[in-house]
Amino acid sequence: MLTTKRKPASAGEILTEEFLEPMGLTQAALAEAMGVPRKHVNELCNERRAVTAPTALILARVFGNSPDFWLNVQRRSDLWEAMHSPRERKRIERARPLKYAA
Repeated sequence: MLTTKRKPASAGEILTEEFLEPMGLTQAALAEAMGVPRKHVNELCNERRAVTAPTALILARVFGNSPDFWLNVQRRSDLWEAMHSPRERKRIERARPLKYAA
């Protein structure tokens, strides 16, 4: 289980702060490069859309990094959110490990 109290950077934050801003790119320019509607990029940047496997492949192609980079950023954020959501915490804590003979 994650033990960090500090929320990890979201895919949207990474996309905006580590890629768009330093490269001087607009959301519209990125959308064009990705071959997706501008709304898609806007939703990614504003954390209203998660990075899926196909989106990770596209971002990796556009920026020359790996799809695993994008999926790992999304995964860390999703796990942190689940661990810090009272509703999800209750669901997680209800689960009991199975006992089985090896």
